[in-house]
Amino acid sequence: MRYSSETADAVVIGAGPNGLVAANLLADAGWDVLVLEATATPGGAVRSAEAIEPGFVTDLFSAFYPMAAASPVIAGLGLESYGLAWRHAPAALAHVLPDDRAALVSRDLDETTASLAAFAPGDGAAWREEVELWHRIREPLLEALLSPFPPVRAASRLARAAGTADGMRLARMVAMPVTLWARERFRGAGAPVLAAGNALHTDLGPAQAGSAVFGWLLSMLAQDVGFPVPDGGSGALTAALTRRLTARGGRIECGRPVTRVFTGRGRAMGVLAGTPVRARRAVLAAVPAPLLYGRMLDEDVLPARLRGDLRRFEWDAATVKVNWTLSGPIPWTAPEAARAGTVHLGGDLDGLARYGLDVELGTVPADPMLVIGQMAVADRSRAPEGSESAWAYTHVPRGLVWDGDRLRRFTDRMETLLERHAPGFRARVRGRLVQGPGELERANPALVEGAVGGGSSAMHQQLVFRPVPGLGRADTPVDRLFLAGASAHPGGAVHGGPGANAARAAVARAGASGGAYAAAVAGVHRLLYG
Repeated sequence: MRYSSETADAVVIGAGPNGLVAANLLADAGWDVLVLEATATPGGAVRSAEAIEPGFVTDLFSAFYPMAAASPVIAGLGLESYGLAWRHAPAALAHVLPDDRAALVSRDLDETTASLAAFAPGDGAAWREEVELWHRIREPLLEALLSPFPPVRAASRLARAAGTADGMRLARMVAMPVTLWARERFRGAGAPVLAAGNALHTDLGPAQAGSAVFGWLLSMLAQDVGFPVPDGGSGALTAALTRRLTARGGRIECGRPVTRVFTGRGRAMGVLAGTPVRARRAVLAAVPAPLLYGRMLDEDVLPARLRGDLRRFEWDAATVKVNWTLSGPIPWTAPEAARAGTVHLGGDLDGLARYGLDVELGTVPADPMLVIGQMAVADRSRAPEGSESAWAYTHVPRGLVWDGDRLRRFTDRMETLLERHAPGFRARVRGRLVQGPGELERANPALVEGAVGGGSSAMHQQLVFRPVPGLGRADTPVDRLFLAGASAHPGGAVHGGPGANAARAAVARAGASGGAYAAAVAGVHRLLYG
């Protein structure tokens, strides 16, 4: 393999979205950037291919990107100039209940409120109140969520935008389970299952503390920006990030796994990736924290207390994903589901809570909730005319052996649920690609046991507790080594926050006040881990 250079200002480990965002921002600052990727192609969990049959584009991991569409980090990169275009289904999201009623979120607020009011008078008006609050606090909230911790200026703007009364109630919602919050706000079944299903995009069950804010946030994003997809496949988002980086002189080398981060005199000096690569200014690791700290660093460079904390790091749930090519659209009996790019299927509010509890307690759910993507509904280019490229994923407990037989039986359970609400579905299946936890990890080593969030989203692993008790920032106890992946604050989803925060920290450390910056970080780390 030919290596273009063995020295760079910054070495970025991992060419997933966070690594590419970090590399782009460093290139914007005039740095010479080299991105090293273990797999054969860039993108991490943002990749697509004609993986089942020609003409059908399959998103191999993630697919819908409301956080990317709303993220000020992604917006600041101007990726539309590098080929990125967003496509939308007629409706963003539908949740199909066991009795085949469906609740719908459309970017048309009147359509959403009419759907929810059909479940209970007043629920449409209650949803409208939440949307009005969202629009009032949207910009400072997103800035606060995605900025380095603590987000002092953004938090101040958020407090002013929310006001005292709504601010107190927002703070209460952050600690609430979505089951309780939804029952306080709505009378019917529609709005609660939408919020609970959205909370389950994380590893949090609807009865867990903190799930309300995730359910609310994704619901408001669905109403505001929809659940958009990149035109042509999720890989188009990666392609735009890659084009932007190479246009600024950045380099990406794939098929080159980093096995070690070199350190000397307490700072990161470079990496071993087949051969050594020297990093003049910084190493940014867009990989899960346990992989960085547990495999790439010598144990003696880390404080003993941090190593102990890392043993208590909690991964998010495992995942099973099934991809199909279909001869026609999914034949839903609920007409609302046919219009939505994303469909939630499986359970009322109580059923969703039981499913979440099963996963938490290590029980394979008898009634899983499926998150279903109808890609040609959102983007006609994903499949030949009249056909469909679809997928469904669900969370399952970690630590189980998903051999061929268990995976087949569970896939049958998923398809049986779909057939119940879309009679004739199985007859339309042309091809199928099943990705259990092991298959997901083999395709993307960052998805350990199919964990797609870089670590649990539970309250005990957020902010200054992510990935372990610390600063809640990209800085690590090793000078000039920065954690840039979803294990770092602000966590999972494709929004670029961890990568952007790591790039900002690296630039600050290399700047005129870098010595003072490093001393302050080291001092706090001594307090935390001494």
